[in-house]
Amino acid sequence: MDKTYYETISTMEKMNVDREYRLGWMGGYLENPMREEQRLTEAYEAGYADGQKRDTKGFEKWVSAAA
Repeated sequence: MDKTYYETISTMEKMNVDREYRLGWMGGYLENPMREEQRLTEAYEAGYADGQKRDTKGFEKWVSAAA
């Protein structure tokens, strides 16, 4: 695993980024298969797409209001 992966996950956790987005981002970054259709959410799909692109800034719009 590279340093970028761990730093990005740590930042997302500290910023209280939506859990579904984080899970999607991790899956996309690691090139895991996407979840089955009935378990997909908008946040998961957005995270998965950003993870595949190695986008480390796209999560900012998924920060929870409770942060």
